[in-house]
Amino acid sequence: MTWIAAVARLRARRESGVLVTVATVRGHAPREAGAKLVVGHSETWGSIGGGNIEAVTIDRAREMIVASKPEPELMDFALNDKVSNQHGVQCCGGTVSVLLEPLPVVRAVAVFGVGHVGLELARILARQDLDLHLVDTRAEMLTKERLDVLADSAAQVHVHHTPLLPEEVLEELPPGTHILIMTHDHAEDAALCDAALRTTHLGSIGLIGSAAKWVRFRKRLRTEGGHDDATIDRIKTPIGLADITGKDPATIAVSVAADLLLTFEADGN
Repeated sequence: MTWIAAVARLRARRESGVLVTVATVRGHAPREAGAKLVVGHSETWGSIGGGNIEAVTIDRAREMIVASKPEPELMDFALNDKVSNQHGVQCCGGTVSVLLEPLPVVRAVAVFGVGHVGLELARILARQDLDLHLVDTRAEMLTKERLDVLADSAAQVHVHHTPLLPEEVLEELPPGTHILIMTHDHAEDAALCDAALRTTHLGSIGLIGSAAKWVRFRKRLRTEGGHDDATIDRIKTPIGLADITGKDPATIAVSVAADLLLTFEADGN
């Protein structure tokens, strides 16, 4: 498996890892500059030459994975018999620098409702490196022609057409997914709020709408849903930055996206 395929496999599994690259070589060494190794929690793909260099690097990469260390590191190795090594002697005679680059699990966002605002929001979020889930009960909102504006996105876009119960998608989403509820139907929004509060593996939950809408929703979540105030307070509404007051879809989308990015920075997810 190529290192590119290995990185893609980690991403698909939503597992963190470390990409290891031989950065520089002086003199003789087991591998040339540019050789790569991908380290996961329990697997590795590729090789930077085996022996002490590779074993020490794998040990350090897994320490970085456990610590969720975001910064890359550079490790230097001297390949001679005078150096004390943890995993045996390598005496090729050269020196090697190895770059370790963390591969964090990408963030995930689910937008429920891909109407005018939802599509504008998807266009903005698609420029981010994340898993973007677009959910709508209306097939016409999710046609290839309509979503072609996302064709060059940096995000991995996942489309979910759910004609009856969009809340069923919540259980399928990756742990920590941030939820944005903005469907065309207040009843659908209410059902999604209730279901999201019952789904324990999610990240933040945001709801679009007015203060009057939230008063009605909060009462229903308490009386019909049986949620206590602390649980209901997991829902942020209205979403978006308060200082941005424009009401056209593109402006609302910019406001909501900026608010979500602040959430990312605040919680580290």
